[in-house]
Amino acid sequence: MDDIFHLHQGDAPLLISLPHDGSELPADIAARLTDSARRVPDTDWHVSRLYAFARELGASIIRPRYSRYVIDLNRPPDDASLYPGQNTTGLCPAVQFSGEPVYQPGAEPDQAEIARRLEAYWRPYHDNLDAELQRIRGQHGRVVLWEGHSIRGRLPYLFEGALPDLNLGTAGGHSCSPALRQRLEEVLAAHPQYSHVVDGRFKGGYITRHYAAPETGVQAVQLELAQRTYMDEDSFAYDPVRAEALQQVLRALLQAVLA
Repeated sequence: MDDIFHLHQGDAPLLISLPHDGSELPADIAARLTDSARRVPDTDWHVSRLYAFARELGASIIRPRYSRYVIDLNRPPDDASLYPGQNTTGLCPAVQFSGEPVYQPGAEPDQAEIARRLEAYWRPYHDNLDAELQRIRGQHGRVVLWEGHSIRGRLPYLFEGALPDLNLGTAGGHSCSPALRQRLEEVLAAHPQYSHVVDGRFKGGYITRHYAAPETGVQAVQLELAQRTYMDEDSFAYDPVRAEALQQVLRALLQAVLA
């Protein structure tokens, strides 16, 4: 299924999902997008590069090929809002994080097209994510699903002010054990050069909330990175120096997951 997503299978009880890492657009969709949207600015840029080291820890990693503008893999299939009452974007986003339109006037997908995209792109990713969780749990008796995300640090359409550097989400403490949450908080506190929050604006999206079942050995955690911590937010260029420093924190977090 490398034409839709890529799955690397490891041997540790850890699956890293990077559902917004993809940046490609099918030609027929790209032709209907606005000029600004064709740059796919809402991509979680370079997160697969940031987390590449996790293979050394034995982690499995799943990441898509296509942009969230094709379909957002971290939204529920019925497109119910994850943050009622707040600005957000949907299953097949019509609005960018800036509030600008994704599509040229009249070119938005209708319900039939959204249903086709759901089956062609969303379903395969989730079927294989679920199967990999079950494989790992069957092998180890437990598994942690780590949702790796990033976002521009200032987006007035979505939130006020500047986002903290590291935004840990545990669905308000429901998606993982108190012990795991505490270990992760201790790691964050040990790196005061980065600001952080737990269960702030980003508590965890559909994947974190849907697959978490701590009582049966499946824990889930989301980490939303402010992109200034490892890249230039305007040019989308990766910054190796900033990224290397951040990777030390990411490594400590994933080691706490595996402890």
